[in-house]
Amino acid sequence: MGRPPTKPKKLRDGFYIEVRNRGANSGIKLVRDTEEQMQHAIAEYSRSKDVVILGQSINGKFVKDIKVRKTKVAKAPKAKKVETPNPEADTDASSKD
Repeated sequence: MGRPPTKPKKLRDGFYIEVRNRGANSGIKLVRDTEEQMQHAIAEYSRSKDVVILGQSINGKFVKDIKVRKTKVAKAPKAKKVETPNPEADTDASSKD
């Protein structure tokens, strides 16, 4: 007798989500035919479960809608927000006295 096969199953064409219990590390994959059906399933399961959107599968591979850049782009440092005194606020407070 040989060992059992370990080849992964082929994915059907459709939209995949993973549904898991809150705080769990693994869950089950669900497939829906259309994006609208997937959004409906997300709304239904998100009430009591954690839902992870895996994406669309075509020919057994996931399609990425967003192109990810392989190189990192250096970001400019954020400028600190400086509070400027409001002269109108001081004059209104002094006129009430």
